Amino acid sequence: MKRPRSSVARYDGFFESDIKRRGRRGRKDDDIESLDSDEDLSDRDGAEAVEDEDEGEGAPEETADEKRVRVAKEHLERIRAIAKRVEEEEGEEDDDEEGREEREGKRDSLVADILQKEQLEESGRIRRFIASRVLGPEPDDEFRLLVKHRQSVTAVALAEDDSRGFSASKDGVIVHWDVESGKSEKYLWPSEDVLVSHYAKPPQNSARKRSKNVLALAVSSDGRYLASGGLDRHVHLWDTRTREHLQAFHGHRGPVSCLTFRQGTSQLFSGSFDRTIKLWNVEDRTHMDNLFGHQSEILAIDCLRRERLLTVGRDRTMRLWKVPEESQLVFRAPASSLECCCFINDNEFLSGSDDGSIELWSAMRKKPTHLIKNAHAPFLLSNGCTETITHNVGDTENGYKKNGTCSSAHSWVSSVSVCRGSDLAASGAANGLVRLWAVESDNSGIKPLYNYSLAGFINCLAFAKSGRFLAAGVGQEPRLGRWGRVPLARNGVAIHPIKLKEERV
Repeated sequence: MKRPRSSVARYDGFFESDIKRRGRRGRKDDDIESLDSDEDLSDRDGAEAVEDEDEGEGAPEETADEKRVRVAKEHLERIRAIAKRVEEEEGEEDDDEEGREEREGKRDSLVADILQKEQLEESGRIRRFIASRVLGPEPDDEFRLLVKHRQSVTAVALAEDDSRGFSASKDGVIVHWDVESGKSEKYLWPSEDVLVSHYAKPPQNSARKRSKNVLALAVSSDGRYLASGGLDRHVHLWDTRTREHLQAFHGHRGPVSCLTFRQGTSQLFSGSFDRTIKLWNVEDRTHMDNLFGHQSEILAIDCLRRERLLTVGRDRTMRLWKVPEESQLVFRAPASSLECCCFINDNEFLSGSDDGSIELWSAMRKKPTHLIKNAHAPFLLSNGCTETITHNVGDTENGYKKNGTCSSAHSWVSSVSVCRGSDLAASGAANGLVRLWAVESDNSGIKPLYNYSLAGFINCLAFAKSGRFLAAGVGQEPRLGRWGRVPLARNGVAIHPIKLKEERV
């Protein structure tokens, strides 16, 4: 790997007081609207101001270290409660001293086993079997629009603890929202002078304003940093605690189309239409490396804990990058262009294609180990289609009729996602359905589970780490263009709960 380039000084405003930051932001920032009306915005700003006053009068804020200790203690108490419940179910109730000590010893051993299992699942060494625990949706279960955007949502990212989410749209609006309450706060773009002072390059055409169209988001594992990329060819770094712009990384010669953090680190990977991948260190604010190989625009990127990277491009290839070794494995799509990809684990991954197919891959084979054709056939009336589901085997693939009256763009698999470390996956297109899949062990295949109705282009999907809900970024238009449109869709972020059977310890 190349030696990191010289470090750029950090933005001093990050260490200023809240009062100074608010004052400067009020003078220089360009506010971009994302709500439906100015009345909603004023009401929300008023409520936030009242909350800020209340917080200022209360006790001092909890530090990050104190919060980690508190969360760890609460988690340990929950595990102990589970172990105690298991002990009660087994009916061990010896009253003597020796019996009580033995019970406590067994309980501590069970707690240790549960914590070790969680750590192995977290690191991806063992797979969580969630798909078999998913319960079918009830009649009143549906996607709930949590956050509204004026234009099509292009990116959604969830924090590590599943409590917060981030979304961005084509008009440049970046929103930070609470999963439970839906309360949202906007990120305000600084003025052009401030962006230039944060090392952004001025637009090539000085007569035109900088494009704020956002195509990608990524949040760091510690929840401190949010990265955004878009048509201005920069990677922008934000502080999630203050919603302040920290720095702009330049170097790409085309739009930044995808971003991902390496889990548990400050390493950020960015993919671009200029066919390159760049590695950044957000803690040191440095550019570390370039990766070359794709022959066309890069569309999607994903990374887990190991220094391995998964990308797809318009050159009809998917590439597995081994960053330390500076090597790559090339996987070629059978007959279509790949649109999206994600890791299942370090050796298995999932992809979606523009012909409506979903592919399951293994690092040991150059061709898909399992292929589902016509996974998102257009059929829903909400998209203006007349296609219907059929059960005749002769003219169907995957349970759907092959030919429909909708544009083929509606059947493109625009997003795939996997619940981290598990066998539960989801895919989305513009046919009015988000589909859940079960990934079987040992590359034996993927099976359909349930369908969730949602009108519009499903431009991005994100599973909660717990598997308890699925977030979808929806738009009337596709993420990277305007070649299709679903007028009845509502631009925003929609959440669907996933009910799971209780897991036996």
